Amino acid sequence: MTETEMKDLPPCLIYIDKEGVWHHQGAEMVRRDFIRMFFQNMEMDPDGCYVINWGGKRCYVEVEDTAFVVRNVLYQETAEGQMDRFELSLSDDTKEDLLPETLYVGDNNVMYCRVKSTAFPARLNRTSYYELVKHIVEKRGAFYLSIGGRDYEIKGIP
Repeated sequence: MTETEMKDLPPCLIYIDKEGVWHHQGAEMVRRDFIRMFFQNMEMDPDGCYVINWGGKRCYVEVEDTAFVVRNVLYQETAEGQMDRFELSLSDDTKEDLLPETLYVGDNNVMYCRVKSTAFPARLNRTSYYELVKHIVEKRGAFYLSIGGRDYEIKGIP
């Protein structure tokens, strides 16, 4: 978000830390129903800033890394001839399939993927990272997630 846009858009006074914990004016938010409602009304502007758009009012959210955090990864082996899949448990209390082509590694070797129909980046927490790397192989000097007989290269910072 540009400085001019931030002046025009008020802050929500909400901060999301790198582990996906929400804070309002410095206090941890514990009402999951409020947090889910904020997630459902969140959008990302063209500059990569997080905005809550609710009831015709818009405000920006300060985010340390990503608003969405992958809290768990569950590998699901399917019947013969069907594509295996990885189910992600996200910080907004939803689950969705991993889109393996969206995996990438950022600064400090933190792994990310895209979620919500690729609208948002999501940081994999330590638990989900360790679960996923069980399925990562090195070939020809690059790293790949092997799933359903196909290798998806894990790229560096996009």
